[in-house]
Amino acid sequence: MGEVRTVEVSLPVADRENRAAWKKAAARAARLKPERIHGVRLVRESIDARKTPVKVRLRVEVGVDADLPAVDPPRLDLPPVAAGAGAVVIVGCGPAGMFAALRCLQLGLKPVIVERGKDASARRFDLAPILRKGTVIEDSNYCFGEGGAGTFSDGKLYTRATKRGPVRDIYETLVAHGAPGRILTDAHPHIGSNLLPRVVKAIRESILAAGGEVHFESRVEELLVDGGGKQVAGVATGDGREFRGEAVIMATGHSARDIYGLLLRHGLRLEAKPFAVGVRAEHPQPLIDAIQYHLPRASGRPRELPAARYRLATTVAGRSVHSFCMCPGGFIVPCATENDEVVVNGMSLSRRDSPFANSGVVVGIEPEDLAPWRAEHGVLAGIAMQKSLEQAAKQAGGGGQQAPAQRLVDFLAGKESAELPATSYFPGVNPAPLGELLPDFLAGRLAAGLQRFGKAMRGFLTEEALLVGFETRTSSPVRVPRGEESLEHPELAGLFPCGEGAGFAGGIVSAALDGRRCAEAVAARTPRP
Repeated sequence: MGEVRTVEVSLPVADRENRAAWKKAAARAARLKPERIHGVRLVRESIDARKTPVKVRLRVEVGVDADLPAVDPPRLDLPPVAAGAGAVVIVGCGPAGMFAALRCLQLGLKPVIVERGKDASARRFDLAPILRKGTVIEDSNYCFGEGGAGTFSDGKLYTRATKRGPVRDIYETLVAHGAPGRILTDAHPHIGSNLLPRVVKAIRESILAAGGEVHFESRVEELLVDGGGKQVAGVATGDGREFRGEAVIMATGHSARDIYGLLLRHGLRLEAKPFAVGVRAEHPQPLIDAIQYHLPRASGRPRELPAARYRLATTVAGRSVHSFCMCPGGFIVPCATENDEVVVNGMSLSRRDSPFANSGVVVGIEPEDLAPWRAEHGVLAGIAMQKSLEQAAKQAGGGGQQAPAQRLVDFLAGKESAELPATSYFPGVNPAPLGELLPDFLAGRLAAGLQRFGKAMRGFLTEEALLVGFETRTSSPVRVPRGEESLEHPELAGLFPCGEGAGFAGGIVSAALDGRRCAEAVAARTPRP
């Protein structure tokens, strides 16, 4: 009778896809004769580039003395909404909202998603004016619309939020809706902005097929409140429609700034929270490959190796300076949501085959750093600070969605760049002194952090490196408070702040987990037929 064992093996990168080599290495690791290994199945894969030669590390299941049992591909079967099921209004169709809707269906509730932007197919067409004309369609762009900000900005799924819920369930749900199966085994899973739109469309189809509702181009402008202002009853949109339910899950993402104003108009408490702002740093991908894989740059990257990534972090004068949302083989993209601002972010396609690598390099901001904005803007001081940088970038960029930029070495030297290297940023860049556009406390920490990164990663400080301004939407500077157990806003029953926009997530997976958790909290207080 056979058994299944799990072993760890390390192989040359040339054997990354060589199943015969896997079998031999697994036999050695399990201290078995190779003929006793009847099957090998990948569980986890990562690249170990700490030393040369670079190795691929695999965790594999092996069938000892018998074949491995078959594993069915992930699927998600949702029960249809029952007659009389309670409705739950979900504001926002990003990962928090979509996964909240899926969990509502599993728990016998009817989700009604209300989304200001368009569906993913229509939304794609609205990106062209941003890229080619510099015109932002303010409710349909890189941040707003089906799938949220992640749909067209990379689709990285790596998370440290493993204690927040079933991360594996999130991955399997994505695979069940068309994401590549490799995200179940990659140590740093990634879908890609070319594949994510079809995945989020498939999730929407599952929600609709089970009896849920999804309403696009429906911008929420009012809360409907009953019980003397103590119980939320639903929401109203700008065109006069009302959506009512047993509860409202507010999953609007980090850029729906008008929602904070709406909550304040209702007298609801908000809190300032830490966030981070900085720049996008862009290098030639072959340079990053050469540094990270210890290779001569002229030799190129072996085809068995993925485009190299990096992760850098330090602390300067009590604030974190770190890389953020690193995109190997990627592009810098414009993520403004209004026409008086320039905001940049990064993305990669599934193949990560762009000749550029880019990453946010950002500085942590604490509420006490915001004194110059607090007197006028109160709890929204962080948003005011973000907005001031975005407007400064707009003016310095030179028009449209052109962005201000500077060679990294010139930024450190405090001099303007006479000319700029090539960039993946399609709207174009304009030379500008980024250090003069940033607050002194931020510019100084950023410069010190970059100097340290150059020592930690030899070759990072180069004439070929470009800094593009500004990366401001790493997370929301505002938290919408909620009960630790109930997850309801303490001042309005039935309102469930959720995801990145509420300050409780930071990426696709953590937002999806928070959406699930909020749906479970709603179900715990909602009677079902």
